[in-house]
Amino acid sequence: MTPTMIPTLANTDIASYLLILILIGGAISFAVINLGASYLLGPRRQGQTKGITYESGMNPVGTARKRFNVRFYLIAMVFLVFDIEIIFLYPWAVTFSNVDHTMTDALTWLGRILFFILTTIVAYVYGMRKGVFKFD
Repeated sequence: MTPTMIPTLANTDIASYLLILILIGGAISFAVINLGASYLLGPRRQGQTKGITYESGMNPVGTARKRFNVRFYLIAMVFLVFDIEIIFLYPWAVTFSNVDHTMTDALTWLGRILFFILTTIVAYVYGMRKGVFKFD
């Protein structure tokens, strides 16, 4: 392949996805090779000591079937809400800086993200008023 052929190859449909396909193939082969190697090379002996749950080098105390407070799950859900918000907010911010601000589309984009942030704030205030963030 000569340097002059590279731009023409990059303009084809398949060539634009070639690097992604190589990356996916590398990830799949890495996973398969690691799983196969650990299966072939890993120890297989079983025993009474090996079957015990490992907790920081200490013998386990109590049962693993204890109940958690509902607030634990509510806080986890609030974390997920804010985590998802950041996942959506970052690409929006990158894209919004390139939008022509004199067009009406820019106002639509801004309105959509403000509505998104407003719904998140409403959910946060609702959780706060319900006492989700109070640790007793």
